[in-house]
Amino acid sequence: MAHIPAFDCITVEPGKCGGKPCIRGMRITVRRVLELLATYRDREELFREYPFLEEEDLQQALRYAAASVDDEIKCADSVAKQDAQFADTGSLHMCRRFH
Repeated sequence: MAHIPAFDCITVEPGKCGGKPCIRGMRITVRRVLELLATYRDREELFREYPFLEEEDLQQALRYAAASVDDEIKCADSVAKQDAQFADTGSLHMCRRFH
């Protein structure tokens, strides 16, 4: 099980949840935690429904999402600059995200 540096609650295992980032090796993805945060207005209610989650899990899921978006924006900017620079070549530049 791999831990992502700076996100010690987030783990990635190739055979678990399709290799998606999960919380503490459990079968709950970071994406699902983000969906829960968007759905539950009251954290006390969220913790009653999902007692295995901790506040730090939620905080790290939010920070991980923010870092992912930041990386994606930087990558998109880089691709746009490359496309502008090489517009005459007709090349298509793709960006891959790694998690």
